Amino acid sequence: MIPIKNRKKTLEVTVEEMRNFSFSYIEKYAPSKQQLKTYLLKKYLKSSIPTVKKEEVKNLIDIVLKDLEETKFISDKFYSESKSRSLIQKGSSINKIRNYLISKGINDHYIKETIDKIKDDNSDQDFFSGIKMCKKKRIGPARTQDNRPLFYKKDISLLARNGFDFETSKRIMNIDKDEYIKIIKLL
Repeated sequence: MIPIKNRKKTLEVTVEEMRNFSFSYIEKYAPSKQQLKTYLLKKYLKSSIPTVKKEEVKNLIDIVLKDLEETKFISDKFYSESKSRSLIQKGSSINKIRNYLISKGINDHYIKETIDKIKDDNSDQDFFSGIKMCKKKRIGPARTQDNRPLFYKKDISLLARNGFDFETSKRIMNIDKDEYIKIIKLL
């Protein structure tokens, strides 16, 4: 049996490991730059590497992230555009999309670009997202005509919790059932 030597990890080995961990994480989750940085920090601060200090780990992570950005493996611009498209399909409001992107550590410049692009594509995006939300949650115009007045406050508050402003929510709630069905068919 060959004895295993306690070899110390060098910085080069650590960088290679970081790249490998990064590639596997990117492949599995398609993260933003900040999410990947947080993942790598947690991974290397948990493991006790005696020869490497915390500041060195942070510097190495920055080097790896910069390299991944230059080779276009991670891109906050692409991340913000793809996540916003997926959230719009689910019926999320523009406010909810903005807050989600901020929570993921996306640069304000990319967030503003994405929101402007959404508004250019459809100036009344919140209204249509609200309609999708009504269909999904079976609230507002999706309810039977008898129950709509009973659940008006509850439905308005649900729309507000999902980031829709009062005027948009009120406009959605005041739609006739026939008009709602026509809009749903268009979506």
